Amino acid sequence: MNKKIEQLKLKAASLTRQTHDLGIPVMIVFEGVPASGKTRLSNELLLTFDAKYTQFISTKTPDAEDLRYQFLQKYWNTLPQKGNINIYFRSWYSHFLDYKQNNIKQDYYKNDDKLVNQIKHFEEMLQNDSYELIKFYIEVSEEKRQEHIQQTKDNPLMSWKVQEYEQIIPKDIYLKEMRKFTHSDKQWEVIDYTQREVAFEKMYKHIIERLEQAIQKSNQSKGNKDGAFTKDFSTTKFDVTLDEVSKKEYKELIEPLQKRMREIQFALYERKIPLILTFEGMDAAGKGGNIKRIREKLDPTGYEVNGISAPTDVELAHHYLWRFAKEMPKSGHIEIFDRSWYGRVLVERVEGFANKDEWERAYEEINHFEKMWTDEGAILLKFFLCLDKEEQLKRFKDREQDINKQWKITDEDWRNREKWDLYLEASHDMIEKTDTIHAPWLIVPADHKKTARIEVLKYIIRQCEKVLWGVKDY
Repeated sequence: MNKKIEQLKLKAASLTRQTHDLGIPVMIVFEGVPASGKTRLSNELLLTFDAKYTQFISTKTPDAEDLRYQFLQKYWNTLPQKGNINIYFRSWYSHFLDYKQNNIKQDYYKNDDKLVNQIKHFEEMLQNDSYELIKFYIEVSEEKRQEHIQQTKDNPLMSWKVQEYEQIIPKDIYLKEMRKFTHSDKQWEVIDYTQREVAFEKMYKHIIERLEQAIQKSNQSKGNKDGAFTKDFSTTKFDVTLDEVSKKEYKELIEPLQKRMREIQFALYERKIPLILTFEGMDAAGKGGNIKRIREKLDPTGYEVNGISAPTDVELAHHYLWRFAKEMPKSGHIEIFDRSWYGRVLVERVEGFANKDEWERAYEEINHFEKMWTDEGAILLKFFLCLDKEEQLKRFKDREQDINKQWKITDEDWRNREKWDLYLEASHDMIEKTDTIHAPWLIVPADHKKTARIEVLKYIIRQCEKVLWGVKDY
C-alpha cells in the first residue's frame, strides 16, 4: 500500500482515539453486491482501528428465532456504546431488502414504507444523540467482481462463500433497490472498488472528514438544562373518576379477570402476538400492586417484569432507548415495565438530567420507537396511575410506620413530592404528546387501589380481545 494511504490510516486511527476519549459512538456501514470489495474494506478498518473498542457486525438472512423479534431489534441490541465503533458488513438496508424480496412478515409489512420509515427514524434518533453514522456503498466493475469471485472459487476452503447474499437477494434487484436509497440520501458515500488503492484512499478521506466534523461538533455547547415549566401550572387532565369497587365486588371480580388474563396469555402465545404493558404514575400510586395482580395467575415462562431504576454507567453510555429496546418481548410473550422510557420526559426533564433539546425531541422519538413494535403486531398499552396529593401523603406516612413497607419509601420520594407541580406538568405534556392510536394511554385514578386494579385488568383484557378476536367494547 502506498505511503499516502499509510498516512491516511494513521490519521484516521488517531481521530478514532479522540472520538473514543470524547465518547462519540461511530457506526460505519458497508453495502454493495457480493464480491464488490466490502470484505476487504471493512477488514482494512478492523486492522486500523483499536480492537478494544471496535466491533464487526454482519447481517445474515434471519432464522426462525430472529423472526420472533422486531425488524430492527438486532441493531438496537448491538448499538455501540459512547466512544466505540461498530463496522456493519451489510446492515439494516440488506435486512430490509431481504424482507421485501422474500416476503418476510408480509402480514405486517405489505407496505414497504413502514420499514423504510423505521430505518429513517432509527437513523435520525441515533444521529440526534451524537452517533456518527458513516454509510458506504461499494460499486465495482463486473470484470473486477468476477475476478474476486474466481479467486474465491479457486480456494476450496472458500468456495462455499461465492454466492454469499446473492442467493437471498438477486444482484439486479439489490442494485435497483439500493440505488433508491443512495440517490435519495446524500449521506451515502459511493466508492468504486475497481481500483483498489483509489477505493482505500477515498474511504479513509471520507472517514477522516466525518470524524473531524464529529469532534468539532462535540466540543460545542451541550445545551441548557431548562425544563421549560409554566408558572402556576394547572390541569384537569387527571380529574378522572371511576365508580368505586366495594370489597365484595372486588373479591367477586378479581379472580375471574386474572383467569381470563391467563387465557389471553395463552392466546397471545399461540398467535405469536407480543404484549407490552407500561406503567407510569405518581409515587405510591400502586404500580407494583397493579402489576402483581396482572401476573398473579400467568405462566411465568411467558412474561417478564422490568422494574426500571436509574440507569447504570453502561446504560448511560448508550442511546437512552437502548436499555428498553433490548428488553422488548419476542413474539407471543408479555413484557411489563414498571416505569419506562418515559423517564426521559419525566424525571430527566424535571431533574435536569436531559437538556432541553433532548427531552423536547424525545416525544417524537418515543412515538416512532413504539410504532416500530406495533408495526409488527405488538399490542402496546400504557397506564398512568394518578393520585390525589393528600392521598399520596397518607400512603407515604403509612409506609414509614409499617415495618414491612418501610423499604418502599425513600428520601427521593419525599424530594419528588416537593416538585409535585413540575412532575404534574411533565406528566400532562407526556400524555398530550405521546397518546397515539397505536400506543394509547389510559389514565387511571388510583386513590382507591382495588378499583384501579379492576380497571387496569379489564382494559388489558378488552384491548387484547379486540386484536385476538375482534371483540367490541363492553
